[in-house]
Parts: sequence; C-alpha cells; structure tokens
Amino acid sequence: MRGAMTEKEKVNILMVDDQPAKLMSYEVILGELGENLVKASSGREALDLLLKNDFAVVLMDVSMPEIDGFEMADIIHQHPRFQKTAIIFISAVHLTDLDRIKGYQRGAVDYISVPIVPELLRAKVSVFAELHRKSHQLEMLNGELRRLSGSLISTQDEERRRIARELHDGLGQDLTVVKIMLQGIFRDEHSAESKEQSIADVNKLIDGALQQVRSVSYLLHPPLLDEVGLRSALGWYVDGLSKRGGIEITMETQPSDFPRLVPEIETTLFRVIQEALTNVFRHSRASKACVILVRTDNEIAISVRDDGVGVTDEIAGFRPDAIGVGIGSMRQRIKELGGELMLQKANPGTNVEVVIPIASIQSDIHVVPAIAR
Repeated sequence: MRGAMTEKEKVNILMVDDQPAKLMSYEVILGELGENLVKASSGREALDLLLKNDFAVVLMDVSMPEIDGFEMADIIHQHPRFQKTAIIFISAVHLTDLDRIKGYQRGAVDYISVPIVPELLRAKVSVFAELHRKSHQLEMLNGELRRLSGSLISTQDEERRRIARELHDGLGQDLTVVKIMLQGIFRDEHSAESKEQSIADVNKLIDGALQQVRSVSYLLHPPLLDEVGLRSALGWYVDGLSKRGGIEITMETQPSDFPRLVPEIETTLFRVIQEALTNVFRHSRASKACVILVRTDNEIAISVRDDGVGVTDEIAGFRPDAIGVGIGSMRQRIKELGGELMLQKANPGTNVEVVIPIASIQSDIHVVPAIAR
C-alpha cells in the first residue's frame, strides 16, 4: 500500500570561468552529483544568470577579465536575494593567506587551490547543495504551515458560526417555544385537557432539543470512541453518513474484532477517516464508498475509496496551493504518528491510503479486543 519515493529535488550550481576547458573539467567532476550544472564564461554572464535563476552554489574562478572573482562576490552579496548564496573560489594564482582572507571577507564559504582534487571538490559542493535543498524545503514547509494555520483559523471560525446558527435556530427556538407554553399552562383560563396537551407538546419539544444536543456533541466527539473504541464509533458514523448523504458506504475491519488503541491514536484515525468521507460527500459526486481498516503485526492501514470524479494531479501531489486545510490536517496528523498518507486516482474515483508502522507507535498500542458493534 506504500507509494513510490519521489525523486529528490535538484538544485542549480553555477560554474564561472573564462576558460572553456576548466568549465568542462568542473562539469565532469560534478556530474556525479546529479544536480543542474550551469556554465558562465564571464562575470557579466554569471550576473545575468543569477538574476533569472536560483543557485545553491557558485563555483568561481578568481582571475577573470573585466570583473574578477572578488568583485563578482561583492556584487552578488550586495543583492538581497543572494546574500546567503554559497560562493566557492578556485584559483591557481591567488594562493597566499592574504588572498584567502580577502576571499572570505567577500563572503566566500571556501577557497580551493589548483590543482583540484576531484573528490574534495565534489564533497564540498555536495554539502552546500544539500544545505540549500534543505533550506528550500524548510521554507516551503513553513509557507505551507502558515497557510494551513490561516485556513485552520478560518475553518474554526466558520465551524463556530455553524454551531451557533444550529443552536440559535434549532435549540434556541425550541426552548423559547417551551418557555411560552409553560407560561400558558399555569394560566387559570386553560382547561385541564388543554394543559395536558400542552405538557405533551412540551415533552416532545424537550425530546427534540435533547436530540439536537446529542447530535452536536456526537459530531464534535463521538462518546462511542471513548466507550467502546474505534471500530464501533466508525460503524456509527458510517451508518449515519450513509443515511444522511445518500451514499452507499461499506466498512470492513481486519481482524473483525479490531483491537482497542490508546485514545490519542483512535481519535486521530477516526478524524482522518471522517475527513476523507466528508470530502467524498462534498466533492466526489460518488454513489458508493468503502472504508477498510487493517491491523497487522507491522502496520495499521486505512483505505477510503469512492467511485466519484477523482482528484486532480495537483491535489494528489499535495501541492500547497491546491489542497485545503482538511487534507493538510489529515497529512499532518499521520506524519505525527510516523506514517504516510497517499491520494491516488482509482479510475473511477479516489483512493485515500494511510499506513502507520507499528514500530513508530508501539508504546502507544493496547491489545484489548474492541466490543463488537
């Protein structure tokens, strides 16, 4: 049930030298790294490339006509975009300690003399390329975190407004009517028969109000989840959603007497399945859906599949600007348990798959049989 690992993101490495033979030798040495190698034969050409692209490392000859390496480094690091760009100087002429100091003063991260040791150059460039890659990934994650935080606040506010409307328009109105009817019951002008009917009507309204309170509390946190476990709580939720939404939803657990887990893990799994089924109901235009929950010696696996219209490639790839707070929240919940969430086109429909290794949550698992639903 695991998806294939994605290829690592390549970074750009700029090689600057006015001698084509040197550029070719750098290309051969660094080719093994599997990164994007870009060549420039002058400082001006390098500046033009820097303005159009993002580079992890600039490998630069110190002795170049027009603009030498030292001047080039000054220009690069004066620009706000390139202040953190790693520059490695290479020189066969400027080899004194003063030259090295001058290079470091201009922001170089390393100073390599000729003849070059290929293994050493590869190792140094590889380190800075990987640092840049990690930094870029961290920026992307921080951006996604900020977006999800904003979406979460918006979603929470909308959920509060929805609950407030339900309480005001449903429970609030019923309780107002009950108050008016109770006031009328104690008036002397009503007959005994009229009062009995009013009391019966009040009882019906109170029963309806209690049902509304139970419905709201169940949706916020199903008591069955704490009382009898994940399997029974999911069964209750699946049955209810199937009846309300007009979608045929089936559920299967393996083993059939699915064991109890600690509350934190059961809550996470319940919320992930709940979010997946909510997306089926809202977006998929499906007529059928299936939930499979499997516990083996090695992992806990979840599959939620529907026969609807399916998801786009952008959503399946978890592109930050394509996924909503629901999918982002599901993914984060599973990551916190050391697992993986995958979205796949099922042709027709969508398959949401979750795999959580037992080893990552071994200390949190209770092997206590759940009460059958």
